[in-house]
Amino acid sequence: MKEINLRELYPDTYNTDTFVEVADEVWAVISSSQRAEVAYERRKFRHKAHYSLDYGNGIEKAALPHTPTPEELLEEKQQREQLYTVVMSLPKKQAKRIYARFYLGMTAVEIAHAEGVHPSRVRESIRRGLKKLAEVLRADK
Repeated sequence: MKEINLRELYPDTYNTDTFVEVADEVWAVISSSQRAEVAYERRKFRHKAHYSLDYGNGIEKAALPHTPTPEELLEEKQQREQLYTVVMSLPKKQAKRIYARFYLGMTAVEIAHAEGVHPSRVRESIRRGLKKLAEVLRADK
């Protein structure tokens, strides 16, 4: 049997020294836990990982999962619909190419192969279409 001071293990709970006898197995678990905690602190310091996600630069937002609110979901849906409407207001060929590139995930080479044109023509068409999109969206704000 080993005698331990509960004040050392639980300083927030015990204000005075309270000694308790525990079995050797319990003492082994407590001491291995303490050693693991000290080793973790040492590794954390050694690898310069002693920082917090509460730093304020937005890292905690990126690191933690975020469930969107119904308002955020509605706003995102409205933005997607507005963007789709603006894309479809472009000339037919540009709209088709931008849709294939960004909605379907095709590359410019794949689009060019499907249309039977040179990839540079597709890239230029997409670039001009995106420029028009930016102008229209900027004017709407």
